[in-house]
Amino acid sequence: MNYATQQNIGNNPNTRTAKATKVTPTVGRIRTMDAKTKRCRPCAERQTEIRTNSHVTNGILKCTFLPKLKTEQSVQTCQKTERDFCKSLSQLTEHYSIEPMQTRQDYGYPYNMVLAMWDIDTQMKLSDRNWDGFKLVQDSKKTFLTSVERYDTGTTLFYIPLVPLFEMLHDKQRKHTAHMLISVCSYLYHIAQIPYYRQEDSYLCWLYETHKDWVEQDDETEDTESYKSELRKAETVGDRIEQKLYNHINLTLFEQRLSRFKSRDTFDKECWNVACNAFALYTEYPTASIFRNAPMPEQDPYNDDCENEVIGMEKYISFIADTKGWLYESISDSINNEFNEYGAMEEPIINKSFDGSEISATNLDFENRLFELLDDLSYLLYSYKTTEK
Repeated sequence: MNYATQQNIGNNPNTRTAKATKVTPTVGRIRTMDAKTKRCRPCAERQTEIRTNSHVTNGILKCTFLPKLKTEQSVQTCQKTERDFCKSLSQLTEHYSIEPMQTRQDYGYPYNMVLAMWDIDTQMKLSDRNWDGFKLVQDSKKTFLTSVERYDTGTTLFYIPLVPLFEMLHDKQRKHTAHMLISVCSYLYHIAQIPYYRQEDSYLCWLYETHKDWVEQDDETEDTESYKSELRKAETVGDRIEQKLYNHINLTLFEQRLSRFKSRDTFDKECWNVACNAFALYTEYPTASIFRNAPMPEQDPYNDDCENEVIGMEKYISFIADTKGWLYESISDSINNEFNEYGAMEEPIINKSFDGSEISATNLDFENRLFELLDDLSYLLYSYKTTEK
């Protein structure tokens, strides 16, 4: 379950427009003509009808014919294209450790290429969760394949609430659990570079400031003081927790806190498991940021607002004050209203070209595990206030 904040992006997503089914009109029965209506008689001598014997099947209707390729390319050019394709395909299958279908002897050009690409795409969809497709590229020198690997975020807000962690620190029974999770969050803060809502350049900081201005400028109501109290709490908790996360001692003591931790119940055990997963990531990818494979923004010289058409990763990944209460609901509504205006989301992506050059061993293993960690951590912090109070 993608639980991160129990809030999917876009309460009212734009669904695909259903295409109307084309219905063939029913043919009416042929009625007997009125006897008074007279028509010209047809000639008595008609051409003899010729038809196949009734026992012969319509075999031709069951046959499938490949389309005929119409090309102005020379034989030499086609042969070079086929050779380049085979070399690129060999490099791709070796990189992804898959066995290609043998098509060259059984099918001619270009059907052997089309069938081979279909086979590889089918295999990769079953074996690689991050497979997003590939394409055939032809430039002035050669023909080669390029692949795309992408992490699907599932339109989820990966927001980590800190008010529950702050309250856990002041709970004597959960103090050691809280310190262990502080190490987890310190890793996410320093190494994974998760945005923090109290930092001025963060997306959520702008939203919190916007809501603060709204409350101060609106007319006083019976709920105004409650709204101001939530805003003050968000600021206070955010500043105090950030001071703790900023201290690198939490990373130094990370392994020690794990080894000495003793679970009291199921909640402690789940927190320990999440912390172990975070420490494993920290150990295996000591410098990896969540933005390491973020897509490069496309620049359109004729559109200055091109970058605004895509939801940046920094907008749906962040530490947040809380994921309950009026303030979060209001912020969540603002996020949904804004995100519904966008056409796409930035997601971790890797492009590889199989053109004979060296292929990077980079994959999305880190992203797969990190997003799962964010989801699990957010769920635990969210559920802490529910189970403990």
